[in-house]
Amino acid sequence: MKGVLVLLFLGGAFSSWMVEYPQKETCALKGSSVILPCYYDYPESLVVEGVKWGHKENFFDGPFIYDSELNQTWSRFTYSGDKNHNCSLRIDQVEDGDAGKFAFRFITNSDDGKFTGEEGTMLKIGDLRISLVKPKENDVIKEGNSASLTCTSSCDGGEPSPFIWLKDGEVVHNGSVLSLTDMSSTHSGNYCCTYNGATSGGIRIDVEFGPKNTNVEVYPSEEVDEGTNVTLICNSHANPAVMNYTWFKKHRNNVTVLGEQRKYSFGKFSQRDDGQYFCRSTNKHGSSNSSDVTVKVKVPPTKLSAKLIVILSCVVILVLLVVTSVAAKIKFCKNRITSTETDCEEETQDNIYVNLPDFDKSQSQEETQNDSYIVYTPVQLKRKSDMEEQTDSHDESDSVIYSVVCRESHPLGDLSDRTVTGDDRD
Repeated sequence: MKGVLVLLFLGGAFSSWMVEYPQKETCALKGSSVILPCYYDYPESLVVEGVKWGHKENFFDGPFIYDSELNQTWSRFTYSGDKNHNCSLRIDQVEDGDAGKFAFRFITNSDDGKFTGEEGTMLKIGDLRISLVKPKENDVIKEGNSASLTCTSSCDGGEPSPFIWLKDGEVVHNGSVLSLTDMSSTHSGNYCCTYNGATSGGIRIDVEFGPKNTNVEVYPSEEVDEGTNVTLICNSHANPAVMNYTWFKKHRNNVTVLGEQRKYSFGKFSQRDDGQYFCRSTNKHGSSNSSDVTVKVKVPPTKLSAKLIVILSCVVILVLLVVTSVAAKIKFCKNRITSTETDCEEETQDNIYVNLPDFDKSQSQEETQNDSYIVYTPVQLKRKSDMEEQTDSHDESDSVIYSVVCRESHPLGDLSDRTVTGDDRD
């Protein structure tokens, strides 16, 4: 390339007017950027005042895709050369309409100093292509399958292609071939490849699978008041979408089919509707059952239960009263026994002395056998403390107990005594 430019430059020293295009044809990918190389020469006595690029036969009078005299602020076409000998053109975001012939024209400060390189250079627009290889050409991709994506460019003969693979806008691989193995739902998405700023069209990969994560939702709740409207909803994740839902009710060992819709509703839920429910979701790749959910009516307390509660409460209160009473009685008895023991100790310290005069047996027995008579006998009670005092002193305050002795006549003359005591304190 450099050798060609040098030769062209040396050749231009002996020629007066010339435009040379090193590449007769250039291929650019749609959406990429490309430079069309160009070299020009003119008599050394002249000065270049304007440069222009034309496209598709608009080489002399325009309109030009680039014109230095128009002071264009932005364009996809940028002059990357100068006003000496480099006349290269840069094209960004190449489009299909950019294909065709491009030619360079320059104007000098001489009235006749205008020249156009009519030979021009051709621009070919290429694109990136993606090919998908799967197990069976006409079969869908299912979970567990493998597949590969290959990116190719229609512009051949260029530099080695630094392909980049994107999935849903994020880079996932570098290289022309993307291999996908043991595929799952996470591999589903939009894929494309890029090269030198060019981006291929996208390809959609859809990994299909049978229903999974099937579950039941209950509204408003799994335990409701009788007469409440209840709705059961079956949810499942599948690709393609679930085609059929089936509802079942379990009762003991029996399973009853209720219906085939995603939502199953009860207008007024009653106790006869109590039970376990589950649903089944189905698509072309299989089916999946949800776990059981138990839906039942809240049972309010019955009158019998209320009576039992009252009875139990009364029994508890009665037991507490009995326990409290028994405890109080035991405590009272303990205190009384303690007090009695103390009194007895005090009383045992006193001695009682009784003086009984002899009865005169010579008394007449003329009285009838059953007659009885009364004898009053003085009994003196003396405390131990009093006995310890002087024996010759007597206190008039001493207590005297008169004992009334009743004697009855006995055939043998013996008397059986009955004694009645009384307290006479002077």
